[in-house]
Amino acid sequence: MKANYKFKSMPKSFWADVRAIGQENGYTVRGTGELKVPTVKSIEKVYDTLSLDKSNIIVDGQPTQHAINLIDYFQYRADVLHQDVEPNLMDANRAKETFEMLYKRYNPSCPIPMNKQKGVKKAPAYLTSIINILIEANIRGLQCDYDPRKLATITYNDTPVRTLARRVDGAFPSTVNPIALWEIKEYYYTTTFGSRVADGVYETLLDGMELEELHEHENIKVLHYLMVDAHYTWWDCGKSYLCRMIDMLHMGYVDEILFGYEVVDRVPEIVKEWVELYNTKN
Repeated sequence: MKANYKFKSMPKSFWADVRAIGQENGYTVRGTGELKVPTVKSIEKVYDTLSLDKSNIIVDGQPTQHAINLIDYFQYRADVLHQDVEPNLMDANRAKETFEMLYKRYNPSCPIPMNKQKGVKKAPAYLTSIINILIEANIRGLQCDYDPRKLATITYNDTPVRTLARRVDGAFPSTVNPIALWEIKEYYYTTTFGSRVADGVYETLLDGMELEELHEHENIKVLHYLMVDAHYTWWDCGKSYLCRMIDMLHMGYVDEILFGYEVVDRVPEIVKEWVELYNTKN
């Protein structure tokens, strides 16, 4: 999923409102799990609670364009999560079937990492393995670091200009002057939505902020992706974090987010774009 350009150009003050409204108004309707779409009145209530100047959202009894844009965004976010994201999120069984189908089709030599479970739940890390297989199948023999164990470093004239704070889950072609970096968050066997899962979203946000700063100050663009899966974890327990992901996408901190089965169709297209960029640079 790419950002909707109608909202991607919004200033950071717009996203300040989105976050504040989400915090005060909540993300879902209690008891139903439906995603909330705030009204002008509920936004007014948030402004009253936070002692904010309501002329930003209502003038002479009429909503401002800013308020209309906010409501349009909340409606878009709810629609895209219900219509596009939720159907693509897989459970362990569907992920296993998809992995086995692709493994049989491509007979890969790329890394197939195992999950961190024990006993009967111990198995390949399905989403990561699916992504690795699809990258290898479309990368045309080029180098790729499927499991970086070092920080990504960006150089200019053979001198480091930035080194990221965190290790990422994948880099093309390598962690030195990468064209693309990606994070993978798969939690098929998680039974509760704990801080470890939540932290995964904020880690990606940190990476995105560092890459934004790199682009703004050094004019160096590194593509940044987030790929997530597990229907129960994200949809049943973590809808508010799915909302935050959509916000993060439109704030420009990731270039694209792939949800579950979406990787099967989209990763090959993305990798072809990487290959074209690589060939242009080399």
